[in-house]
Amino acid sequence: MEELLKGSVVNSDPILNQVATYLIDAGGKRLRPTLAITVATGGTDESTRDDQLGAVAVELVHLGSLYHDDVMDEASMRRNVKSVNSRWGNLVAIVAGDYLLAKSAEIAADLGQHIASLLARTLGELCAGQISEVQTAYMVNRTQEQYFNAIAGKTAALMEASCRVGALTSRMPESEADAITEYGKYFGMAFQLRDDILDIIGTKEELGKEPGQDLVEGIYTLPVLLALNDIEVGHDLAALLGKPLSDSERQEARSLIMSSNALTKSTDVMRQWIDASVQALDGASSPVLCDLLERFSRSIEDDVTVSVESLCAT
Repeated sequence: MEELLKGSVVNSDPILNQVATYLIDAGGKRLRPTLAITVATGGTDESTRDDQLGAVAVELVHLGSLYHDDVMDEASMRRNVKSVNSRWGNLVAIVAGDYLLAKSAEIAADLGQHIASLLARTLGELCAGQISEVQTAYMVNRTQEQYFNAIAGKTAALMEASCRVGALTSRMPESEADAITEYGKYFGMAFQLRDDILDIIGTKEELGKEPGQDLVEGIYTLPVLLALNDIEVGHDLAALLGKPLSDSERQEARSLIMSSNALTKSTDVMRQWIDASVQALDGASSPVLCDLLERFSRSIEDDVTVSVESLCAT
């Protein structure tokens, strides 16, 4: 799949070729194509070329969105390397992101109408989620409903689509495909919560970027919203937020959030989404596939729980 992924964007223009393969070469978790392949194969090693191409198509949507996100966020780092926009400029980053999305659409069209329309619809949901997030930037009165609506579009929609693509390329029965698709949605919600918790407590080495970057950009996630409602730290945190932060203010805001119960509460909410994803698997028939997907979900909990419990202990 890795070879197919890189080969799908290689072209004759040396600059576009370098830019288009830049984040592919930088690595990443490959979580979305892993979901697609796992669902398509039922956890076996017997993937077809369509299964692999479906996985490539969803990863290209993800990569293209990262190029655009980094322009919007004015990010300088991605996956422990300089971001595309900081290395080549915003214009090149936007065009290269468009190119990756175009290549995804080309692959999806070859795979059939259902996958092509699914990925087109998903791209629309990604855009809607991102716009929703931009509209509430620097708003200390952002609601939890606004937060969950945004992450359902910007993250969960593509996880959901990844599972659906795997179900489609393997011609899974409709009722099972629906159950696996629902799993992907809930998994995506939990995964974004994981990222948002780790953005507060993680390290630069773990995250591939500076921790607290969402705070700097005015994206107030669930841990931030819960800390703002904390009687002990909420007032001081609100006084810091509502504007871009300096490095010292970012660290102070992180410290305030970590001293509250917001991370514990956020972890509890994340577990609820994890449990919902596992429950959705009741509609699937393959014990091997269900076991693998449940392990994916539980690994999210493991990532966060150790860090939060260690923080609480200190």
